[in-house]
Amino acid sequence: MIGMGGDRTSRIPAVFLSHGAPTLADDDQWTGELAAWAANLATPESILVVSAHWEAAPLMVGATETVPLLYDFYGFPEHYYGVTYEAPGAPALADSVGKLLAGPGQPLYQDRDRGLDHGAYVPLVEMYPEADIPVLQVSMPTLDPAELFDIGRTLAPLRDEGVLILGSGFSTHNLREMNMAAPAASAPPTWSSEFDDWLDRTLAAGEIDELMDFQVKAPAVSLAHPRTEHFAPLFVALGAAADDSLEVDTAIDGFWYGLSKRSVQMT
Repeated sequence: MIGMGGDRTSRIPAVFLSHGAPTLADDDQWTGELAAWAANLATPESILVVSAHWEAAPLMVGATETVPLLYDFYGFPEHYYGVTYEAPGAPALADSVGKLLAGPGQPLYQDRDRGLDHGAYVPLVEMYPEADIPVLQVSMPTLDPAELFDIGRTLAPLRDEGVLILGSGFSTHNLREMNMAAPAASAPPTWSSEFDDWLDRTLAAGEIDELMDFQVKAPAVSLAHPRTEHFAPLFVALGAAADDSLEVDTAIDGFWYGLSKRSVQMT
């Protein structure tokens, strides 16, 4: 893990994290892992989030002013709907994103009222609880790994401006097959552990082509990701780091109700 002691830098790792549910706040181990990770990252000038929970084409940017959060979940106890995260808006970052992504016949659209969804604010509450870093969320216009990788490569120069490009998903994600017996099950289901092991080895080896072809190459993929929206943000982060001699460091591993928490930073 890169340790900068909170000092600002012009070069920020790209990250992919497993974001958890709103109940993440009740998991002392996981919240501590997220806080420790953030403390060892260089403090970003701003944060650009690509979340599994916003699919919209063409690519859109969210609110650039502080607006209410989007509580995009149902059936939870009332206090989870009272969480706030009043991070500053990031209009300058939105302008930079527009300059990189927009072009002739390719306008950049904005949803001015869309606040951060739980894929964005749930981990940020734990990583940057002061909510003093500007945050911008952008949509995923596709689930195609190659297209998302190209978007990440286009956004990569933002890292030189101190922008943390954060892909927020889940390393395995199958809500129907979760082990609800305990948050930290001693023996995760085989489909989850096999996929997680493959992901760990493939990332460590920097095998981007293998990762891009995960729906064919990865074990137990139909159970690990019956729909791929929670894996897709990884490819934006990978693309943002691909111009470097790719190094991947695991920041968080282990399992939560049988789902892989694996979260990584890429430099």
